[in-house]
Amino acid sequence: MTTPPKDEMDRLRAEYWRGNVRIMCFLLGIWAFVGLGCGILWADWLNQWRIGGVPMGFWFAQQGSIATFVVLILVYALVMNRLDTQFHRKAALLRKGGDA
Repeated sequence: MTTPPKDEMDRLRAEYWRGNVRIMCFLLGIWAFVGLGCGILWADWLNQWRIGGVPMGFWFAQQGSIATFVVLILVYALVMNRLDTQFHRKAALLRKGGDA
């Protein structure tokens, strides 16, 4: 096992971080859309429908954004596991002297 060039590992770390930030921004955008959009901005319009007997806008403000956040945590964990595996594989190739 050889030590990869520092600039290659730095490039790989920067690529990993960009992927992580892109995932976080996308998921936080979904949460903002559900929490702010559905729970506040469009609540009056959504209240014409009901979920379990409760107006939909009210449901999103009280339960929907929390439920969405919990689901997004699960999605983040799964997607980051995939990203981690991908970049661990690339780092191992760099250490062996291969081209990532």
